Amino acid sequence: MSERLVHAQITELSEVLVQLSNKVLENFLLSLHAVVQHDEHGTVQRKLADYEIDMAEIDLEERCLSFLALQHPVASDLRTIMTIIMINDELERIGDLSLHSLDLMLEITPGIFESFEFEKMGVLAAEMVKKSITAFTLKEQVLADQISDLDKEIKVMHRSAINKATALIKIPDADVSQLMAVLSISRYIEHIADHAVKILREVIYLVTGEIIHKDALH
Repeated sequence: MSERLVHAQITELSEVLVQLSNKVLENFLLSLHAVVQHDEHGTVQRKLADYEIDMAEIDLEERCLSFLALQHPVASDLRTIMTIIMINDELERIGDLSLHSLDLMLEITPGIFESFEFEKMGVLAAEMVKKSITAFTLKEQVLADQISDLDKEIKVMHRSAINKATALIKIPDADVSQLMAVLSISRYIEHIADHAVKILREVIYLVTGEIIHKDALH
């Protein structure tokens, strides 16, 4: 196959990855909206959408592996395909965390959901993922500082949620099961942010060939 057609295939796979990330983020944000609006039908739809996203992720991985087997890319082409595979894997984890969060959000009262600012925290995590994917699209790390700042803000909110929930658990007659759900939701959203950082690290490796260590962007 000609070099031109190889690059066309890589471009197509990159575009599929971006479209997939848009679906993952849309599903997560619509899940948050469904919880805020107490929309039970909406939450069911989000779970169905998650299954479709899982199938799309599997299809993209298979297409990338087939490309590697048939084209034997080298240098920057190989790095791009490997980056697509790695980011696809991170998106799969983000989708799983979104679904776990949704299940637990349905277990807590609207008052508790609002008091812990989970909607804001989720929107910030989604923005991190969006910026990381934008960095992949642009093939540059110009958004790294913005992503790092958002990550720090989410970590502050996560620590605040932990402190608040653990303090409330000590109160007599506290609803421990709901507060334990709160701790898990906060942790899941923080993990979504962590996966956004991992995506950015993959982009930096794609652009520079430099391996970024775990804490380098924090």
